[in-house]
Amino acid sequence: MKSIKQFIYLVFAVMFSYSYAQQTPASSQKQAISIKGATAYIGNGNQIENSVIVFEKGKITYVGTDQSQAKGKVIDAKGKNVYPGFIAPNSTLGLVEVDAVRASDDERELGKMLPHVRSIIAYNTESKIVESMRPNGVLMGQITPRGGRISGTSSIVQFDAWNWEDAIIKENDAVHVNWPSGFSRSGNWYDADRRYEQNKDYQKEVDELRTYFKNARVYKETNQEIDLAKRAMQGVFNGNKNLFVHVNGEKEIRDVISFQKEMKLNNLTIVGGYQAHQLADELNKSQISVLIQRVHSVPNFEDDDYDLPYKLPKILHEAGVLVALEGSGDMERQNSRNLPFYAGTAVAYGLDKNEALKMITLNTAKILGIDDQVGSLEVGKDATLFISEGDALEMRGNRLMKAYIQGRDISLESHQTELYKRYSEKYENE
Repeated sequence: MKSIKQFIYLVFAVMFSYSYAQQTPASSQKQAISIKGATAYIGNGNQIENSVIVFEKGKITYVGTDQSQAKGKVIDAKGKNVYPGFIAPNSTLGLVEVDAVRASDDERELGKMLPHVRSIIAYNTESKIVESMRPNGVLMGQITPRGGRISGTSSIVQFDAWNWEDAIIKENDAVHVNWPSGFSRSGNWYDADRRYEQNKDYQKEVDELRTYFKNARVYKETNQEIDLAKRAMQGVFNGNKNLFVHVNGEKEIRDVISFQKEMKLNNLTIVGGYQAHQLADELNKSQISVLIQRVHSVPNFEDDDYDLPYKLPKILHEAGVLVALEGSGDMERQNSRNLPFYAGTAVAYGLDKNEALKMITLNTAKILGIDDQVGSLEVGKDATLFISEGDALEMRGNRLMKAYIQGRDISLESHQTELYKRYSEKYENE
């Protein structure tokens, strides 16, 4: 009886989700498009007033101030701003649709060491949540698995496609490791006497991870039977894949730095990095980049500065660390649309505006290894960009007029905008 009820619930959930039609992916660019008169925020730290941006066949062909370069369809954007598309790293968008419906949850696999698990094949391009990212300028994302000690391999996609194959910007870009934690917090969040307890197995768990990496490194040099997991690790050692280590504590980050040197790993990025500012110089010397977890957070410890999460991007940037922003955590898929506002909050706490923009565009692209394709408004890169009525890093100013992915004029409609229009009409007619 219970299984029948669950089946009926699933059927109704699916029927309800499809009662709102998915936006049809845009067709390829047919003619040249020119955007004139806007302030162009290039994404590399520069901006151009009264700019001209031209793109053809999905690629940017001109960025500058020469008005005579405009051709094809001309869009008058005077008084508006143009930005490169924002990138959401370390995201589970498209992997989970409804948390309460297990059949729609594909973010994790059973097991502990799973570098061969590829998130991309579970990515749902028809997700309603993915669709809702675009009206805020979030046009790309790194789709990342969860769970286990080694969660699996992520891929980078654009958010307007028929299927996951069409969505790919870079396939199998990185392996994700959840570094052991030296401490855990007891009790539930609402308990008054919650306290941190030491993980007595911490060193054992680190040694287990170290042994796995050593065995995976020598796998190619031996005549072992085919091992898909160890085969998937080879890209980490030869530089074809990045290694993303999810870690927050000072001691744990210090151990990650030592681990990088011991294993001779390049292209290592720390994800989370709550206490990374305490080791900023070491991270800079080791050329380890940091994806800062959700700026809109409260401090983890009672003796932390109340505004530490807000000013952490500035602290690490001033120390010379390559920094980008991500939004994992509670309700992470829905909150991914707030990515530009994380950057805006960092500006309010002292970070230069153009540097904050880089943390959700070019810096992110550099960390993900796709800066030759996207991340800034430069000739030869994909025409993945948008026009905003105001400041896209500020909630009231982030109002998109147009958005393009690889030169395609995409829809900015979503389930939320449809409801907004529906109820606006209701009250306008009363």
